[in-house]
Amino acid sequence: NFALTGALTIAVNNEVVQETNNLVVTAGKNWVADRMNNANTVMTHMAVGTGTTAAAAGDTALGTQLDRNTLTSTTVTNNTIEYACTWAAGDGTGAITEAGIFDASTGGDMLARTVFSVVNKGADDSMTITWTITVS
Repeated sequence: NFALTGALTIAVNNEVVQETNNLVVTAGKNWVADRMNNANTVMTHMAVGTGTTAAAAGDTALGTQLDRNTLTSTTVTNNTIEYACTWAAGDGTGAITEAGIFDASTGGDMLARTVFSVVNKGADDSMTITWTITVS
């Protein structure tokens, strides 16, 4: 059996405020299979939003995207890949309840999505999401 699982940590002003699991969606699993044949671009962006509909295998986008930023780092260690993305003060401000990983600045393939309890990001706050996908 081949499984993809994930979890993310959200920090506001360098303080962890949320830790949650995610759903690797069907489109993400298809992306992994295509990538094994070098048929897709790598994941490059993370998005946050305000949607509250539960993550589902058929999702291809966030429910209500608020902002999408370029990943600040990607690290592979053994059977895990860690994606990190930062939203500076004034960027992605709002009551954030969902996040996703994508291979494009708009549209593109979504690897994973999660919905979580509200994380309030004020205009003066910085926020970092660290997302780990494990292959097992």
